[in-house]
Amino acid sequence: MKRIVFCIMFIATAVAAFPKSSVEMVSRPDTKAKNANYVSNRVPLVEAAFIKLPVGSVQPGGWVRKYLELQRDGLTGHLGEISAWLEKKNNAWISAEGKGDHGWEEVPYWLKGYGNLAYILNDPAMIAETKIWIEAVLNSQRENGYFGPWIEKNGKPDLWGNMIMLWCLQSYYEFSGDKRVLPFMTNYFRWENQLDDSLFLKDYWENSRGGDNLLSVYWLYNITGDKFLLELGEKIHRNTADWTQKDNLPNWHNVNIAQSFREPATYYLQSRDKAHLDATYNDFNLIRRLYGQVPGGMFGADENARKGYCDPRQGVETCGMVEQMSSDEILLRITGDPFWADNCEDVAFNTYPAAVMPDFRALRYITSPNMAMSDSRNHRPGIDNGGPFLMMNPFSSRCCQHNHAQGWPYYAENMWMATPDNGLLAALYGESTVTAKVGKGKTVSIEQHTNYPFEEKIQFVVKEGNNLAFPLYLRVPKWAKQSIAVTVTAANGNTETSELKPEGNYVKISRVWSKGDHVELSMPMTLTVQTWKDNGNSVSVNYGPLTFSLRIEEFYKRRSSVETAIGDSKWQPTADPSQWPSYEIYPASPWNYALLPQDFKIVKKEYPKDNMPFTLDNVPIAIQAQGVRLYDWTIDEHGLCAFVPQSPVQVAGGKIEDITLVPMGAARLRISAFPTVAK
Repeated sequence: MKRIVFCIMFIATAVAAFPKSSVEMVSRPDTKAKNANYVSNRVPLVEAAFIKLPVGSVQPGGWVRKYLELQRDGLTGHLGEISAWLEKKNNAWISAEGKGDHGWEEVPYWLKGYGNLAYILNDPAMIAETKIWIEAVLNSQRENGYFGPWIEKNGKPDLWGNMIMLWCLQSYYEFSGDKRVLPFMTNYFRWENQLDDSLFLKDYWENSRGGDNLLSVYWLYNITGDKFLLELGEKIHRNTADWTQKDNLPNWHNVNIAQSFREPATYYLQSRDKAHLDATYNDFNLIRRLYGQVPGGMFGADENARKGYCDPRQGVETCGMVEQMSSDEILLRITGDPFWADNCEDVAFNTYPAAVMPDFRALRYITSPNMAMSDSRNHRPGIDNGGPFLMMNPFSSRCCQHNHAQGWPYYAENMWMATPDNGLLAALYGESTVTAKVGKGKTVSIEQHTNYPFEEKIQFVVKEGNNLAFPLYLRVPKWAKQSIAVTVTAANGNTETSELKPEGNYVKISRVWSKGDHVELSMPMTLTVQTWKDNGNSVSVNYGPLTFSLRIEEFYKRRSSVETAIGDSKWQPTADPSQWPSYEIYPASPWNYALLPQDFKIVKKEYPKDNMPFTLDNVPIAIQAQGVRLYDWTIDEHGLCAFVPQSPVQVAGGKIEDITLVPMGAARLRISAFPTVAK
């Protein structure tokens, strides 16, 4: 009898030690659950589908980490030494009284990227620099609760710069746990709450972007539970520009749209009115229906969208790209809809990389899906900007120069998220390690190994943690149309493989996890051709999450940043402009091809050892295709490639040539929306 009992106990122990996994497709995690490990939405706010992990919880690897290191060593890391707007002498953000001759959006724009970059890389010098600014801000609070520079316009306070600085303080609190932040923000929000509506959020920028203020209010409410913050939330919404209009937007400025369209969905957390959530989707679709019939996830607004200017040669500010990525990350957390992660990847892989120089020491103010020239010429009215807005310039504009810093740090932070049921989500795939609390408060560390988006397989390995019961969610991208394979291998070698049809949004793996457990996710990529009916029936070519552009050989012409600086940029007196040159980029090969949208061949090569896949020489994947040159598709009188010809194009007698397509994120000159050849 004892032997039987012993055998039963042994079998039970073995089953507990090596449990089988539950692998299923789900639409969303269970938001009726409440995460016990991380601050999530308090009643009466709607429970968010996913929860942001504190900055530093995710350590990116691969090309994302390489980009962060290049930012550190490039413009982001050195702007404090060269940008006049960041000079500490007489800077109103440094002054305890908020007085000085400069101090608006530039410091917090830069700091919210620079600080998060410092925290992720755990760079002591950068953290120390960040704390200089944070301490100055904390020391600037007046008795009435206001902080920072006092900027008044038409007798009303301009609070836009403060909105951005609040985000800097939130990240600092996540990283440091400095308890001074909470009463500081509480006192400031009490000041905002007593401000008469006639004085609140009336200037153009703050009025458009009140949603940023609203997010900070909810962030604090979830920690402190102060009821007046909900009253302030209502006040912010009613005084913010109306982003709930059915067929119109409050204004057509590209950054305002990319940043502010999320405001109704943010307020939905409090109102619980689905019309607010629907309004955000409507805004996204409206701008893209009118001006977004282009590849790359963005829309053709230049600085401001204009009727009649919707061709893929129209572009978007670098500010707009990083704000769109941030909006997508926030909306993924609010809604759980992977649509937002898909769009974030579209911008991050296909549009944003080409907006900066590979060494991250210069950027371009406007980048377009079709861009045959990147020079210092004034291209107005072809684009909605007068000046050298198409060249690579460390001083392209005082906004993008500072604001672009947030793009990759925020992306890295959102690669992993917590779930309401005490699990984890791999949200944005990429080489990374997440260390987080799961289940009943135990810590797990999971490594993700992949060269995504350049390969189909993603591997996850539990590096730390034993006997931890929690669900692991893996996002299913919209491009994954074929069956997905999920293989779970226990530390003892036991393997389970599941073939799943992509009929849900997430793979959910429920299991008792232990060190050495391994998951492999395989999502076969396929080649697709997308037609942009409203832009001349032009087409773009995709492979998985990557969109491809004609490979145009690029000739870089170095220019003086002093001579080509955009009007509102300024140098510090001690800066050496020769160390920060500008570049014009000219085509050194033909660009004006119509595409034969058939007989494509995928060509793969070894992934670059330097983790720089978004350059012409390093791309690990290309597509061999065929095209016919259109000699009458030329550079027009504005110095831009003329509007894309209506497809199909008649090219009787035209020579068919072999052409190469490369990921458009690697192409700083590019044709990504092609006319097609008539059969």
